[in-house]
Parts: sequence; structure tokens; C-alpha cells
Amino acid sequence: MKKIVIKGGKTLSGEITVGGAKNSVVALIPAAILTDEEVTVLNVPRISDTENLKRIIKLLGGEIEFGTGMLKINGENVKSVPIPEEFSDKLRASYYFMGALLARFKHVEMCFPGGCKIGARPIDLHIKAFEQLGAEVKKEGSKYTLDAKDLHGANIYLDFPSVGATVNTMLAASLAKGITTIENAAKEPEIINVASLLNNMGAKVSGAGTDTIKIIGVEHLHGATIETIPDRIVAGTYIMIGALAGDNLKISNVIPTHTGTLLSKIRDMGVDLKIEDDSVIVSKAQKLKPVDIKTLVYPGFVTDLGQPMCTLLTQADGECIFEETIYENRTGHYPELIKMGANIEYTNKKAHIYGPTKLKGTTVCASDLRAGAALIIAGLIAEGTTVIENIEHILRGYEDIVEKLKAIGADIELIDE
Repeated sequence: MKKIVIKGGKTLSGEITVGGAKNSVVALIPAAILTDEEVTVLNVPRISDTENLKRIIKLLGGEIEFGTGMLKINGENVKSVPIPEEFSDKLRASYYFMGALLARFKHVEMCFPGGCKIGARPIDLHIKAFEQLGAEVKKEGSKYTLDAKDLHGANIYLDFPSVGATVNTMLAASLAKGITTIENAAKEPEIINVASLLNNMGAKVSGAGTDTIKIIGVEHLHGATIETIPDRIVAGTYIMIGALAGDNLKISNVIPTHTGTLLSKIRDMGVDLKIEDDSVIVSKAQKLKPVDIKTLVYPGFVTDLGQPMCTLLTQADGECIFEETIYENRTGHYPELIKMGANIEYTNKKAHIYGPTKLKGTTVCASDLRAGAALIIAGLIAEGTTVIENIEHILRGYEDIVEKLKAIGADIELIDE
């Protein structure tokens, strides 16, 4: 069993470099099999989600070459074979193979996707979009079967601006006949990154990054190269670490506009930030002012940074109110922070966080990816030793996090017992 052990209280300085975005690369890799030619993805993070997607590509018959940050995918021999639960359950983003395989082969068989258990995460919007594009969808137990004689363009309105449904619709529509319009589309930077790859492959996608995306279907896609954008969630996590323990800590390979709402809130708390073209320099604030946070779809405060932000709020001087509006059960970090001494009253949607409180090291458990990030932040500022269990969740999304924190002065170890 792997654990992360942290002895808190160290001042962190130097430079920490952010890798490629998990939420981009998990869509870019499935998108690569839309063509039978080679696709190269640059700035690929070495995380467990990437490894699990590689396993699925190989299951489908694809060839993969993974060097330092560079992934080459050759889809010439890819076939639409069933994707069993042991593959699909490893990560939520396995559902992107639905859109890619449906577009290229008009047939998909796969089990329900996995991922963090942070509340109901249905794929109804994906299925509705596939059906509007001309697919017939059958569900038997946890297995989905999708078939289409042909895919055709459609006007699709998403009841919620879901990133997953937006990407999956773009993938499926890229090889459909006619024009597809996605209204109330997600606007996250990762959407733009995926659309850029599709266009590099010969697709005709416009409007990515706005709430209306237009896809003109083409008959064939070809090989291409794309660079994964920097991970704004990882960047935000390290910026929060700097706000609590940094001494001119430089977070590099950042696109500041992608974390604009977070940076605004952190400044409101009294943290000194120096924002450069592709980096943020941050130092510990002597006194943090309380703020209220409500998670919203992009460009609002991103839900994936909500749990780490709660750790920062425990150190504010006064009451902070945190409200989660995207997922109804993103609360696994609260009991663990309380075990460490945090003063938090919470329901499934809202928390009242009173501070500042001195956190003390103890043994805690990461219930999901971002809860794990919240506990790492807590361990870095806690008195004594913090042991984090169930860290497989953390390794899904944070590349070399132990090594990177150790390089800036943290007393942190990954133990494999």
C-alpha cells in the first residue's frame, strides 16, 4: 500500500514547473484514434490516468510510443472491440472512446466509466447527443452498446455545460455528415485544446471556448501534432501551497488567465502575487482575510480547486463560506481536515469554515483526487507528521508531486509498503 508521509512546517522556495493538463490529455488521447494515421501529443503528464488510457488504446489495437512528455499514437490497426469494466472503470474519461469509436466505426461496446466518487455523474447528456447524431444506444447492466448506420449533423442543446458531453459531441460530430451545432457548450480551456487537435487533423470546428460550437463534418481525418496546455488545476494547487508556505515560490509553465478567478480570490485574501507571462510568484501571507467561495462552470471558480481551497480557508482570520454547486457529494476532505484540527461545519453543498486553526499531523485518507490534494496542502502546514493513505487517487492527476515538492524544500516521502 502506497502512502505519502509529510513532516509539516517547512518554508518552500525555488521553482516548481506545472505539467500538461490531465483534463486535456484524457480527451486528446482518445481523439487520436479518429484517424488511422499517427498523432503526436506533446507535454503529456506521466500520471496514472495517462497509463490507463494507453492500456485502452492497446486493447483496441493501437500502437503507442511514450517518450519524455511525448506520446505518439498510431491508430492504423485500431478496431472497435468491447472495452470491459476492468479498463473503463479506472478513470472517468474512458467515456471519450464512445465518441471517437462511434465516429470512426459507427459501433461501440463499453462499460460505464469510473473515476472519483464525488456524487452522481451520469452520462445522460452524452447519450442524448449521440442519439441526436443518429446513434442507437442500448444499456444492459453497466454495458453500453452504440450503433449507427450513419451519423448526421444536428442542433444539440446541452441542459448543462458539461465538459465531457461537449468533447464527446465534438468527437462524434467531426466525422458526421452535415453541420452540428452545440449550444450551451462548456467553455473551459481544455475544450479549446481538443478542438485545436481536431482542426489540426482536418476537422472543421469553430467557436470552441464560447457557448456555441459549430462542427462541419468531414469524411476523413489525418495525422497531426498537438501540445497539451498546462494544467490549471495543478497550477492552482501549487499557488495555494505558496500562499500558505511559500517564500518567493515560483510556479512556472502557467497560463495565468486560466486561473484568473482563483488568483482574484487569493489576492482578496491578502496574498502577495507577482503574475508574469507564464508564471506566478507567491509568498506566504502573514494574515489571511476571509472570503466566500462558490464553485461555478468556467470561467467561475472551478470545482476541482474547491477542495484544496478549503484547506487554505482554514487559515483565514474569520468565517469563510464555501459552496459547491457542481457535485453534491464532494465532501470527503472535510472529516479528514477536521481530524487534523480544522473547525468546519458542513452539509453536502455548503461549509462554514472558521479560522485560523492550527492543523496537526495525523493519519488521513484521500477519498478522491482533489481531496487528496487538499490533504497534501494540510500536511505541508501541519504541526508534526501527516500520513496520507489511499493516494492512488492523487497519482491520477498530479505528476511527480512528491519529487516536485521535495525539490522546493518540503519534507515529504512516498512509501510503498
